[in-house]
Amino acid sequence: MLAFAWPWAGLLLLLPLLIYHFIPPKREREGAALWVPRLYLFQTLTVDGGKRKRNKGWGRKLLLALMLLMWLLLVLACARPQWLGEPIQLPLAGRDLLLCVDLSGSMNIADFTLHGQQVSRLRALKVVADDFIARRQGDRIGLILFADKPYVQTPLTFDRQTVRQLLDEAVVGLAGERTAIGDAIGLGVKHLRANSTSRLSTVMILLTDGSNNSGTLMPEQAAAIAAQERIRIHTIGIGAEQMENGGLFSRTVNPSADMDEGALQNIANKTGGSYFRARNTGELNQIYAQIDALEPVDSDARYYRPIAELYPWPLATALVLLVGLGLRDSQRGRERYGS
Repeated sequence: MLAFAWPWAGLLLLLPLLIYHFIPPKREREGAALWVPRLYLFQTLTVDGGKRKRNKGWGRKLLLALMLLMWLLLVLACARPQWLGEPIQLPLAGRDLLLCVDLSGSMNIADFTLHGQQVSRLRALKVVADDFIARRQGDRIGLILFADKPYVQTPLTFDRQTVRQLLDEAVVGLAGERTAIGDAIGLGVKHLRANSTSRLSTVMILLTDGSNNSGTLMPEQAAAIAAQERIRIHTIGIGAEQMENGGLFSRTVNPSADMDEGALQNIANKTGGSYFRARNTGELNQIYAQIDALEPVDSDARYYRPIAELYPWPLATALVLLVGLGLRDSQRGRERYGS
């Protein structure tokens, strides 16, 4: 589509007309009273003087038309004609979000209910986290799995489908049986510091059901490092508080007795995040909805419209005409006065 960046420049078209009407023409100077005879003054004289006058009249009209055309082209160039292409939607720019998922042995405890069936904590986490990841359009998402030691399962990526698949393939015991929360946070901070390019923020979501009993870095130290790097950590303590222990003598036990909620709260507070407690699948769903609200997706679509500037064409044409007229006058001068 053709458009003009400065359409008001079209008012300049009236400038020659205003000058013609309001500024009187300059009077021609009268010839000198005394001429020194020179031969070249008579070289242009011809017998057919009437024909030369008619040619001179047409030449003036052509010159006026060319000058008006040049002015029109210059005004057109000043208006900056542009060709606007079709709008192109830009990719959404969001957060760098890192999920740290506990795969210690206790994540295999079946104290969650999903679709009417008892399932393990890890299975419930996978189902709920899958929906959460699918909603994070525009975010780069990474995945860290940890137990005795942490490792990066998926680097930060826009490929949410791959993150969902690799999370679904994770199994308890893959990285050991114990829980290295501090080392997991430390690895997450290192990965985000080396790879994050987010213009909004970097966020880590830590999901665990226990306390730090492995690794070399304490959770408090890791949280302090994350706070220095301005990485916000949301912590989720996962596990029911009551569970019927079957057998000959059935009794109610607390399967989350080993969870260190104080440490998880401290990690969240130090980094500006929030601590959540998921005792069942419903609470886990609500927690992810709350994180969506705390870390909203940048859903405002942005568009880019390619612009091709066209003003060089009329400007170049006007300059070519000007140079042509200049060369013509120079040639006529040489013919009249001799070179």
